[in-house]
This record gives sequence, structure tokens and C-alpha cells, in this order.
Amino acid sequence: MYVYDTSGREYLDMSGGAAVSCLGHGHPEVVEAIQKQAEHLSFAHTAFFTNEPQEDLAERLAARFTEKDAKVWFTSGGSESNESALKIAWLYWRAKGKPDKTIIISRECSYHGGTLGATSISGNMFRRAPYENVLLDWPRIAPCYSYRHQSIDESEHQYGHRVAKELEKAIGQVGADNVAAFIAEPVIGATLGVVPPVAGYFEEIRRICDKHKVLFIADEVMCGSGRCGTFYTHDQENVIPDLVTVAKGLGGGYQPIGAVIARNEIYKTICEHESGLAHGHTYIGHAIACAAGVAIQKCLDDQLLDSVNDKGERLHAILSGHFGEHPNIGDIRGRGLFFGLEFVMDREKKRPFPPEKGVPAKLKKAAMEHRLICYPGGGDVDGRTGAHILLAPPFIAEDHHFEQLAEKLTSIFSRVFGL
Repeated sequence: MYVYDTSGREYLDMSGGAAVSCLGHGHPEVVEAIQKQAEHLSFAHTAFFTNEPQEDLAERLAARFTEKDAKVWFTSGGSESNESALKIAWLYWRAKGKPDKTIIISRECSYHGGTLGATSISGNMFRRAPYENVLLDWPRIAPCYSYRHQSIDESEHQYGHRVAKELEKAIGQVGADNVAAFIAEPVIGATLGVVPPVAGYFEEIRRICDKHKVLFIADEVMCGSGRCGTFYTHDQENVIPDLVTVAKGLGGGYQPIGAVIARNEIYKTICEHESGLAHGHTYIGHAIACAAGVAIQKCLDDQLLDSVNDKGERLHAILSGHFGEHPNIGDIRGRGLFFGLEFVMDREKKRPFPPEKGVPAKLKKAAMEHRLICYPGGGDVDGRTGAHILLAPPFIAEDHHFEQLAEKLTSIFSRVFGL
């Protein structure tokens, strides 16, 4: 649960870096798997060979998918996974005889990666700003963010359907014959600080996609791989996406690896009408990375995945007990071992901190001084205004780590907010 710097100082890791280190640091079974694979075979390019860990991990990921016969395409991380999902979607529609279906609709306050395609579909204003003049200009709709956007006279069901209808409106504006896919994080991660959807939202999204023949891509790079209590987070929404992207917890920080999981119909259509997936990277299906992934899958099967929700309930109880009435904390939210704390100047009015206050940077500085690794962010309200902390502790965390977290946060909040 700890990272040590070159001076021997100990840092409690309560965000897994960037929601990556799901098994913590130095897990002996994962380290051993990497060592053994390096001794046996480190690399064989997939233009010539497959390898046993690649096939094993693909079978495990496909078996976890709701629908039978899913196919898996490996990458080296989340940005590559989302970029690959876009290309798969485009090739699918080309194979269906609809090459004009190229537009990808996404959501504001989202983040899908650092490559140009993934940044184009991201709604994170801060990360888009330096590259706006070269990004693709595609539609984005509002996120499902009930704390900020649900009206006082709306039920969750009404709000979910209202905000989902924005997708139908966006499709209508550009024409369904031009839209390839809609991409969304089932639980919004870095940009908003862990925002789960209201019940029924994604079922309505799926209905709209089906009605207009638009693919649905679930970006589970941060929220997936068991982070929210089920291996695939979309399972909790009673929907089956056409494509799912994963990374981060898939390799747990031990090796860089990501993947795209595709429904079999997507795979079959491309294979029947195209020469294959005209796309690739050097390290696709890297043997050592896949060996690490298999070891992590075994640990999740044998030890940890079933405990994520129980541990999450205890973490939520500790956070609520310590900070539920804090005057500068407007919302404590999350699923599994994925939580966000949103900060406000006024709890009753939900008045956010303006960017000139520099709250995220102050939280980061104070956290490092108190030797806590967490994930502060800002821009919740309009891309600039607002502040939050994201927590994604390794699945090996225990109650005493949660109590240690609460103690450190108490001191950090006292430093930043003067209370």
C-alpha cells in the first residue's frame, strides 16, 4: 500500500497512482510471473507469432464479457485502446457499406486519452486547450452528473432520461448516417472525480444507439477491471456495449497494457468484408505484459474481486463519518473502491471554488507533504471552476489504511481550507 522515495519516506497510495495499482506495489505473484515470462520469451512480434500469455489473457477477458464469443485486441494503454476502438468502429461501418458513418459523439467533462483521436473525443477542457486547432470538432453532450445537473423537482429516472435524450438530439443534428459511435465512461473518472450515472441512464443510451444504428463504446480504462466492484462496470447498468476499452488495472502498473473487447458481430463483420484490422502497434500482445495481466486476473479470481464492494462500503462509511458534515465538502460519491470528494465554498448553494483559488494544486501540495498519494482535479462545473479529489485505493487496502487516509485528509483539509 506504500511507495517509498529515494530518501526512504513512506507515501500511502490511496489513488493507485492514476487508478492503476489495483494490487498495490510489489505483489509477489505478479512479480514472479513477469520474471518467469522474461526468462521464457520476452517478445515475439504479432505479425509472426501469438504467445501463450496473450491467448490466455484474451480468453479470460472474453469469458468475463456478458455475451459469448467476444474478441480481444491488445494495446499498451488506455489512449491506444480508445484510439483502436475508434478505428474498429470506422472499419465496421465501412464493412457494412456505410463509410460516411465517421462521427464519434462523446460527453463534456470526459477524458479518453492523450492521442489526437482520443483527445478529440475528450471533453476535458484543460487537456484539450493546447491542441484545439488540430483536434477533430465533433459533438459532445452533457454528462450524467446528478449532483450538479438534476433539478430539485426531477426524479433520478426523469433526470437520466432527460440527459440521455441529448444524445438523440445530437444524432439528429448531424444525421444518423454520419454517426459511427457514442463513447462514454460508465463511471466518469478523472475529469469530474468519480461520478456514477443514475439508474436507467445507460439503458436509455443503449436504446437510442440501437434505434439510430450507432455503436456504443464503454470507456472502462479507469473505472473497469474490477475497480467498481464488477470486472466490467457496464454490467451494473444492464447494458452490453459494442466495444469496451480497458487498461490501468488490467496491468496494475506492473506492465503497460490495455485492450479493446468487441462483440463477436463486430469482429465477424470486419473479417468478412475487410482484409483485417488495418491498425497496429509494435507491442500489441506483448508476452511479459500479458503474463502480468494473467497473474492479476488470477489474483482477482482467487482473492479480491468479491471483496471490493465490501471494502468500498467501509471506506464510504469512514469518509462519511469524518467528512459528511465538512463545510467544504459538497458530495462524497463512488462505487466499489472508486470514490470522489467534491469541494465547495458553500454546501447549501453548491457554490464551487473559482480557479484563481488554486484548490487542486493546494490539495496536491498538502497531500504530498503529508505523504498521501491521491488524485486532485478541477474544472467540475465549466471546465475551469470547481475542485475534487479522486480516490482509487488498491484492492488490498484494509480498514486501518482507510483510517490512516482519513487522518491524513483531516490534516490536509485543515491546511487548505483553514478549518
